Amino acid sequence: MAFSLKNLFGGGKGVEGEALAQKPKMTATEEVWDLAKTVVIAVAIALVLRIVIFQPFNIPSGSMKPNLLIGDFLIVSKPTFGYSRASLVYPMTRLPIEGRIFSGAPVRGDIVVFKNRKDGNKDYIKRVVGLPGDQIQMIEGHLHINGEPVRKEFIAVEAGVCDGRSGPIYRETLDNGASYIVQECAGDRGALDNVGPYQVPMGHYFMMGDNRDQSQDSRVTSLVGYVPHDDVVGRAERLFFSIDGQSARFWQVWKWPVAIRYGRILDPVE
Repeated sequence: MAFSLKNLFGGGKGVEGEALAQKPKMTATEEVWDLAKTVVIAVAIALVLRIVIFQPFNIPSGSMKPNLLIGDFLIVSKPTFGYSRASLVYPMTRLPIEGRIFSGAPVRGDIVVFKNRKDGNKDYIKRVVGLPGDQIQMIEGHLHINGEPVRKEFIAVEAGVCDGRSGPIYRETLDNGASYIVQECAGDRGALDNVGPYQVPMGHYFMMGDNRDQSQDSRVTSLVGYVPHDDVVGRAERLFFSIDGQSARFWQVWKWPVAIRYGRILDPVE
């Protein structure tokens, strides 16, 4: 019987090659359907990640200056505080769901994103300064928690921080060691510099913007007020992108080289 090296080492197409050669080519309809399935799976994975792990968030206003700027894009961690209706994606946030699972609690100094029920369930980002049961008061621009003034140190007058004007910036240090920068565009004579006292209800938090004279926050009880624990979305963790909105819009990719704030990319949120 004739036997050659070609047969021994699999010369020619072989069984696998013949199977591939005989596999029918997909029709145009099948290719479209296959692509559609891939897109659906990718969207489903992204949706699950957004609900369970993190939520991207962009800064739309200057209420958290000088720490967060308009045009910053950051990651909000959801597992940190657990999950509630606020963790869902709009319009599911309007479902009649109460309570929170795997619940964790913010601490003073955390920057968090929450749903503001008094403003159409919009996402707000502020700093937690008051915990359940705390008494909060502003006296001549100085934050007081439970009757004690928060340590506040003058740093400098910084150019351009107040809508192009110079303004003073300070460092506040809370009793738990959390430390951050605030700015006072109206000095100690702003509309919200002498307000309170506020008694934070149980299960709620008191939020304030770092831009103390240009922030709509818990000091304005008719528009924000005390924030329920169930309305907290998550803690702001890290910037992943930042673009100067005055130089370019986000979609103007061709202007990015001069508009991107390269020094802020991947910075932690403090």
